[in-house]
Amino acid sequence: MRKFLPLLAAVALVATGCGGDDAGSGGDGPIHIGFIESLTGNYAPLGTEAAKTVELAFDQINKDGGIDGRKVKLTTLDDKTAPDQAVAHFNKLKEEGVDAIIGSTFSNCALAVEPLAEREKIPYISLAPADEQVDPIQSHTFVVPAISSKYAESMLRYFKAEKITKIAVAYDTKSAYAQAGYAGMKKFAPEYGVELVKTERYETNASDFSSVFTHVRDSGAQALAVWASGAPGVTIAKQYDTAGLDMPLVMTASQASKLWLEPVGAAADGVYVQSAVGVVGDAVPEGKLKDAIAKMADPFKKKYGYEPPQFAQDGYAGAQLIAAAFEKAGGTDKAKVRDALESMDLVTPTGRYKYSEKDHSGLDVVNIAMNRVKDGKLVPTQWGREQLAKAAEDAG
Repeated sequence: MRKFLPLLAAVALVATGCGGDDAGSGGDGPIHIGFIESLTGNYAPLGTEAAKTVELAFDQINKDGGIDGRKVKLTTLDDKTAPDQAVAHFNKLKEEGVDAIIGSTFSNCALAVEPLAEREKIPYISLAPADEQVDPIQSHTFVVPAISSKYAESMLRYFKAEKITKIAVAYDTKSAYAQAGYAGMKKFAPEYGVELVKTERYETNASDFSSVFTHVRDSGAQALAVWASGAPGVTIAKQYDTAGLDMPLVMTASQASKLWLEPVGAAADGVYVQSAVGVVGDAVPEGKLKDAIAKMADPFKKKYGYEPPQFAQDGYAGAQLIAAAFEKAGGTDKAKVRDALESMDLVTPTGRYKYSEKDHSGLDVVNIAMNRVKDGKLVPTQWGREQLAKAAEDAG
């Protein structure tokens, strides 16, 4: 497989496996996979991390001989964090006759592509966590990250364990991810004995959160849960540090990355942050899950010099899942690949996937850890370590 150009500077990349230029869906030619991701625009810091590990996974697969002897041809296109660009790229990939598509980290782009993939019956692996992609179930769409409602449920389980019964929630009304997370918290809160005593709404372009903190201060909340991604997550954490609130700040897996830790700096210390299990892989007990994490994390750290963040974990898992589906299907027949995904049972760095006819999200809440930032690093809480142990046991 030829060397890749730097993804950060790319608008469109094509990586071609050895064995000829014919990328048809049959015979012995390459298996052609399209990848639509946010390499520029607001979600570029997230999308470029996913792109690094999608590349890594297929590079490893091709070096190992490909999928049943067929190399993978990967076409990566930049949606520029814009749903209309994602749609245009889907149409381009459809015309090229791709065998499957891996979709954007940005939920709004993923949701724009999903109905098109369903219409064309193209297997679609989404790197975005919005619930509505798989609720209700869509035949050809399978989600890689734990969906927002799973993160909401996991957070509520943590609150119950810590005897936190009253919380305030702030969420981005322009983010499908945050909207789904807030909906999940409302749905599951009574089940875990938690009351949402204050809800604060903001938009993605907000830069001053003082009014949020003022309203939360006298709400009686014992914790503030924030659903944010990108710049708002950084700004909220920085301003929270000087707001004088006497309650923990709890954030989601969108902050489980150096992309959040570094710009927030010292203000991040003490903040609680959810993550996929692979983000804190060093704390995972020995076994299949830890081995799966090492296969991705070791070469990633060697190449880039830092731990693979949340979005890198998702990209690698997505590539593994679609590759395993082609292998299980015995070829690139789209209906057979779809069926293979729907019965997939696979351990990846993000946990064990158990897709089924009734579940196209695959990951259970056991694969979500709770961490606290200490000296600029994510450190699993005691409850988080118990989750890691359960995830390792589930993986076998």
